[in-house]
Amino acid sequence: MVDGGPMSLATGGAPATFSDRVLRLLERVEHRIAATPAEREAAFRLRFEAYEKIGFLQQSDGDRLYDPRYDDAPNAWVTDGELAGTVRVNIGADENAILPGLQVFADVLVPRLSAGEVIAEFTRLAARLSLSSIYPELAYVMMRPAFMAAEHFDADCAVGTPRAEHIAFYRRAFGATVWRPPRDYPGLTAKLACVGADFRLARQFVELRYPFFKSDPAERERLFGPSKDVSRRGGLCEDTGVELLGSA
Repeated sequence: MVDGGPMSLATGGAPATFSDRVLRLLERVEHRIAATPAEREAAFRLRFEAYEKIGFLQQSDGDRLYDPRYDDAPNAWVTDGELAGTVRVNIGADENAILPGLQVFADVLVPRLSAGEVIAEFTRLAARLSLSSIYPELAYVMMRPAFMAAEHFDADCAVGTPRAEHIAFYRRAFGATVWRPPRDYPGLTAKLACVGADFRLARQFVELRYPFFKSDPAERERLFGPSKDVSRRGGLCEDTGVELLGSA
């Protein structure tokens, strides 16, 4: 969780660059795996609040945004803390992969899966609005564990499904380009695009531009367990749902 208010970032002098500010924020952020139903419910409620606030949902049924097929996919992790934001990561390695994007963008994802590529898909990115207005760096803090998951599972490509106005963020965060223009998406009022990147190539220049995305094997294993090469280890973890909630 983050200690203090926004003025605490200026202690010892205001950071000179965006990366400096994110690194300062990360000093007070801890990502932990949560296993209890209450902790998962906090994630689903935060998603709902963020999406409902901007009129992104076609209908409001209850106070949670929960996708059983993707949130309950095999090998799912949730981190806890004072919840500031969330991003879901699904890892798929064959035609039976459980990837949200296959609902709308099967034409671009299925050929890659059939070719044996490992795909890391980032979805349901949501931040607590009261904190995102104070910490504009929060979206990058939330994306960092997703970036770590793609590296941990040796993904060939990273994929996102943002609204048109958020494509620029995905381009900056993991070097994405537009694979398919926006299309209607089930349950949402806005159209979503499919963006993606060759993760290994993108990782080099993203980490050069944003050093705070770097991580070591020990940090990744603390979140995801022993390293798993889903592309070369048969049925083990072929369809892995990873949901990460950062605390700030």
